[in-house]
Amino acid sequence: MKRVHYQLVNVFATEALFSGNPLAVFTDASAISETEMAALGQQMNLSEITFVSPCDDADAHVRIFTPSYEMPFAGHPTLGTAYVLANGRPALRLKMKAGIIPVACDGEQITLTANAPTYRDGPALAQLAAALNIQAEQISGTPRFVNCGSEQLIVPLDNAASVAQCNLNLALFEQVATNLEGRSGALVWARQRNDDGSETIIARYFWSQNGQAAEDFGTGSACANLGGWLLAENAPLPLQICMEQGHGIGRIARLNLLIKADKQIQVGGKVIAIGQGEFKLET
Repeated sequence: MKRVHYQLVNVFATEALFSGNPLAVFTDASAISETEMAALGQQMNLSEITFVSPCDDADAHVRIFTPSYEMPFAGHPTLGTAYVLANGRPALRLKMKAGIIPVACDGEQITLTANAPTYRDGPALAQLAAALNIQAEQISGTPRFVNCGSEQLIVPLDNAASVAQCNLNLALFEQVATNLEGRSGALVWARQRNDDGSETIIARYFWSQNGQAAEDFGTGSACANLGGWLLAENAPLPLQICMEQGHGIGRIARLNLLIKADKQIQVGGKVIAIGQGEFKLET
């Protein structure tokens, strides 16, 4: 019998303990097989979990598993894993299937630099609106597939009320929001003016998993892809804005998006440790 340990953190946390997106980090995956990684992803049933092993050309090699499949990159697993591994280091380089991701660490504030974006045209507005159960007129810009490490459909809406109104027609959603890897996922978002004159992005991320519609707590990869969408729209740079996610499922995540003058896209947030544990696995 072998025992494998993990640490549990919340990524993109607010002031509340139970906020942001939970992540389990298995800090020593040297004795965990790929089959066991997939089984642990299903067992824990979190959005993602990560497995860390030594690496010659980066600070660590990281594999990311959902309950159903492995991912090449995802934002909150990158930030949460870096937080667990940092041990006072100000920066880490994490090797993933999507490449080596640089991460800056400042206490609980962790920030990644995403890959440069690539693009594909999005679906027709009428089909997309039907998939989201809204009117085409509520889509306020050009939907695009954007890939800063994990391709997703980015959908701008006219206001936060439209974001809240979205209710997936799963069959249609899978037709219009499927990426090149055969997985469906979309970020719907809108700008909201705050009392102090600043703006916040209100967002929801939907995907399909095992024939079910799902909504994520806080999606760093989609936040990076939103940065790519804004670059495609020639947004004035540098740009810094907060994205809030999770209103539709009653658990708020707060993500910080920065697009630098040189067009580098950075996504960050607060990471807090909330627990640890172990699994007993058969040898």
